[in-house]
This record gives sequence, C-alpha cells and structure tokens, in this order.
Amino acid sequence: MSETAETLSPYERLGGADAVRRLVGAFYDVMERDPAYAELRAMHEEDLGPTRESLTGFFSVWLGGPREWLEKRGGFCIMSRHAKMNVTEATAGQWMDAMRHAIAEVGAEPALAEKMDKALTQLADAMAWGRKAR
Repeated sequence: MSETAETLSPYERLGGADAVRRLVGAFYDVMERDPAYAELRAMHEEDLGPTRESLTGFFSVWLGGPREWLEKRGGFCIMSRHAKMNVTEATAGQWMDAMRHAIAEVGAEPALAEKMDKALTQLADAMAWGRKAR
C-alpha cells in the first residue's frame, strides 16, 4: 500500500524535520529583513536563535512529528506563553503575513497550506482577542 496525503501526517506532507526548519527559518528571515514586520520583530529577543529552535520544536509537534520538544517542557500553553507579548491585531496580522510567506517558500502543497493558514489564523486572532479581554 502506498502512502497518500490522507495517510501521512502534516509533518510528513510538509517534508519532515528539514522542511520544518526551513519554514521557521523563512518566517524569521522575512521578519528580520522586511521593515513591514518591525513591530513584530521588536516583540522578540535580539537573539532569535533560541526562539527559532523553540518554534521549530513547536511546529514539529503541532504538525504531528516528533514530540521531544513537548516532552522536554512537560506541557505548554501557547496562549500563556504569548500573553506577556501583548499581541495586537496588527502584530497578529504581521505574524500571519510572515508565516504565509514562509509556508509558500517551503512549497507546502495547497491543501496543507490552506489548513495551516486557517488554524494559524485562528491562533493569531485568539492571541490578539485575548489581549483585549485582559
């Protein structure tokens, strides 16, 4: 039996560990080089190395890949982690724009790209709305 898009995890469909690293790299690279993302970039530490590593681990788990990142932390609440960043509608929009660029750059198949976009948009919107509720 051959593997199809229905039997592969999103992690496998994207291309595994290398693709996830490229996705995260593309995301932070565009955020660093494009002034349109200056407000978003300012919300992060100067050294993005640890943040790149963490997002790579998060996406690996989120996409159905290896769970080492989560196991090292013993759990993770993404909303709590980002609460202190004071995500606004503008920065949530910048995050999604940069992520869309990264998803396109890694060549995610259209159906997977659409699913990722929808889920990540909901997450980004929830972070901005959560700020309003505080």
